[in-house]
This record gives sequence, structure tokens and C-alpha cells, in this order.
Amino acid sequence: MKTAVITGASSGLGREFVRQFYSVFPEIERVWLIARRTDRLQELAEQLEEKGISTLALPLDLCDTMSFTAYQEHLVEEQPEIALLVNNAGCGYLGNIGEIDTVSQTRMIDLNLRALTAITNLSVPYMDKGSRILNVSSIASFCPTPRMTVYSATKAYVSAYTIGAAEELKAKGITVTAVCPGPMATEFLAVGHVVDSRPFELLPYCDQVQVAGGALRAARAGQTIYTPRLFYKFYRLLAKLTPAKLMVKLTKT
Repeated sequence: MKTAVITGASSGLGREFVRQFYSVFPEIERVWLIARRTDRLQELAEQLEEKGISTLALPLDLCDTMSFTAYQEHLVEEQPEIALLVNNAGCGYLGNIGEIDTVSQTRMIDLNLRALTAITNLSVPYMDKGSRILNVSSIASFCPTPRMTVYSATKAYVSAYTIGAAEELKAKGITVTAVCPGPMATEFLAVGHVVDSRPFELLPYCDQVQVAGGALRAARAGQTIYTPRLFYKFYRLLAKLTPAKLMVKLTKT
């Protein structure tokens, strides 16, 4: 059975991926929903079931390495054909190194890096030619961002991982795409205490509905890096052409 696996599915951009994936990938017959909040997952699963889409809700905390064992057990038991993997789970916290609490700093590494790497590695054996992987990165991956140093470093990993994996998995017929959006009006900003902080209040916001739809279409087309909005396409180019030390000063929050 062709299956989509979507992490961080219960809110924000992840919920939009859940809402829109079927319009871009109508051949998918079932979706696995992964997030921490059981009540939200169950509500989302019920909504999909009402539309005739088969679901499996997996309430997993991807910061806990035991969640990878649980996910692997489901893979072994269900033997799905994963046609689409969306690595959306992630977090970001604003604050200077040495001032922000260590739990928040390491949580970004656990969720943005370790979880994405583990879920991808476990999923690839269940993918065939034509399968797609979609990783949620960020404009922060283009250059280091002071006061979001760890977050931007984790997203640089996501983009680099995507480019390397795209080449590595090409022989299997599996494409890998990273979407690099700017800030969006979701829970992410409030949880990370990023709301109303410079330079975020000056930046044009991305619409999560458009980001999800554009990212899914980019994945369908096999595009490796997808950057929404002309402003951020220019920013990506600027980051490539400008010395990193100067870009850091320009992005200082």
C-alpha cells in the first residue's frame, strides 16, 4: 500500500502537508501521522478517515530515541511502500549561547538533526523508485544567524544532507527535496520566543498554505532545493555571494 509518512503532523506547516498531500500525490492510499500530541493526532486522523483516507496515528516524541525503535517496529509489522516521507518535525529557540537553557539548545539538535536522520534512514529500505523525501529546512540554512546559531546550524545540516542524499539515492530512483521558507505565522515562532524580535518583524512572512503546496509540488517534480518567495530566492543568492562574516552581521537579530 502506497504510504505517506509525515512528522510534526499535528500543527502548523505539518498539518498543512497533511491537508494537501493527497491533491499532489493522489496515488497514496494511506498516511502515517507522527507527532507528540495524541489528542491532536487523533482528531486529524478522524478528519482524514471521514474523507476516505486511511491513517495510522503514531504519537511519538522524536527527541526520545526509543521512538525510532517504535517506528521501526511499525515498519516491520506493516511493510508499507513509502511513496512520500515528509520530515517536518523541528523546533527553534532564540537566545545567545550561554544564556539560553541547555535543554532548548540540545532539543534543536535532537529534533532537527537526529530525528530527521534516523527517520530517513529507517524509511529508505521501504521506498521504491519514484518515492520522494521532503525535508523542511529554512532560510536560516543559508548563513549563520546570531542568537539563532544552533538553529541555523541545524538547518544548514538539513539542506546539506538533502543535497547529498539526493545524489546518493538517485540510483534508487528516490528524489530528495528541501524546502527553505522564511518565517510563517505558526506556533513555531511563539514556542521559540521569536515573535516580534529583530529582524523577524521586518521580514516578509511566508504563507504556510502556499509553502506546503509549493513544497509538495517541488518534491513531485524532483527539485532539490525549493525556496518560496522572490525575496528569499534573492537572499539565498546574496548569501552565496557575500562573505559569511559580513552576512552574519547583516542577519544579527
